[in-house]
Amino acid sequence: MLFSSSIFLFLFLPALLLVYFLIPSKFRETRNNVLLLASLGFYAWGEPVFVFVMILSIMINYICGFIAVKHKRIGIILASIIGLGLLIYYKYTILLVSSANSVFGLNLPVPEIVLPIGISFFTFQGLSYVIDVARGDAPVQKNPLHVALYVALFPQLIAGPIVRYQTVADEISNRHENITEAAEGARRFMLGLAKKMLISNAMGQIADDVFAMTSSQLTWDIAWIGAFAYTMQIYFDFSGYSDMAIGLGKIFGFHFLENFNYPYISQSITEFWRRWHISLSTWFRDYVYIPLGGNRCSKPRWLFNILAVWMLTGIWHGAAWNFLLWGLYFGVILIIEKVVLNKLLERLPSVIRWIYSFFLIMIGWVIFRSESLSQILWYIKAMFTPSTQINRLTYYMLNQYNVELIAACICSIPVVKWFRKKEQQYGGLLTIGENIWAMAMFGLSVVWLISSSFNPFIYFRF
Repeated sequence: MLFSSSIFLFLFLPALLLVYFLIPSKFRETRNNVLLLASLGFYAWGEPVFVFVMILSIMINYICGFIAVKHKRIGIILASIIGLGLLIYYKYTILLVSSANSVFGLNLPVPEIVLPIGISFFTFQGLSYVIDVARGDAPVQKNPLHVALYVALFPQLIAGPIVRYQTVADEISNRHENITEAAEGARRFMLGLAKKMLISNAMGQIADDVFAMTSSQLTWDIAWIGAFAYTMQIYFDFSGYSDMAIGLGKIFGFHFLENFNYPYISQSITEFWRRWHISLSTWFRDYVYIPLGGNRCSKPRWLFNILAVWMLTGIWHGAAWNFLLWGLYFGVILIIEKVVLNKLLERLPSVIRWIYSFFLIMIGWVIFRSESLSQILWYIKAMFTPSTQINRLTYYMLNQYNVELIAACICSIPVVKWFRKKEQQYGGLLTIGENIWAMAMFGLSVVWLISSSFNPFIYFRF
């Protein structure tokens, strides 16, 4: 089920809110059970079979949590082997078998395996529970339904953000819903939906058209437009989903951490990865990079740790070689920045640092979006092969999507933060304006939803 679907907006969510808030807050467990059943139903709506895979993952992590209390290493190892084993089977078996056939000249049958939606997210959340318990960062949960609610909670279930167990451990049993935070959450949800429906979907239509072109059709001008459009599509798609998840969480009394912090204003790739998909980068930092030794080791080991983490980050995103290349691409850039460039970048004007960062980010998204290694090569080659003629499609795209392109540029910078600072001077008038703006954007989003069939979520496939 999509957040940006009529059945969610006008049936599932209103019905859940009605049932949930009709139950008095003192009956916390009843509210939790309603939320858990709704979350399982939300997942089963599109994945009726794979809900059992998620339940199996929950049971494994629940048991491993108890093991980790007395035997930390055994608990973590068991949870990792079984949980990651399921992830590898569903997500990477096809790639591994087909690659073995190509490299070694084998003729192994390639199995047909359907990928459960969001398996990467709920696998990492389950591991977070076991690791946090083993480290003593959170108490072991005796109630299996509480572990199930943590993993299956529908706002963040299938596309994040990756919520660490220690972040919400106390709120599962002791949270306090209130009208003020519910209103703030609803506003956040509506603005997130607008990001998705009004900007991301338009950028996605441009990107899909351009990346579907052949090497002979692609010219430098339309290649840059396609790269820019995908850069904006993936940001507004994923940050919009995160906004909706965070907003829904607030309505039900949960406080998820921020997942994006205007990443496209970054002035280095190091800064970019502090601002982009924060829940994933901090997960790898705390659960992989630091346990490997982080930067408190020899220089060769430190560089290995960085590359290992970024290789895993790339592979986490998908079972294709372009994702591995994308991870290594950013890993190498981060190493170069840490070893050589950081001091130089500090001396440059901020606008030069921003151009440097945004240029590398866009190239990274071309690698991420391309469907083959050969497409990466000829697409990037087209970007740097200028010609005197302008592609007719360029004129069409700029004319057809000029409003959305301008909106994407404006909304990718911290305009809202600036307005909120001004709010302190005007005594809440801007909050009223923001509520009106959010409702207007929600109305436009619904109109777009009804009139269009183009409505994918990029991160569902991860």
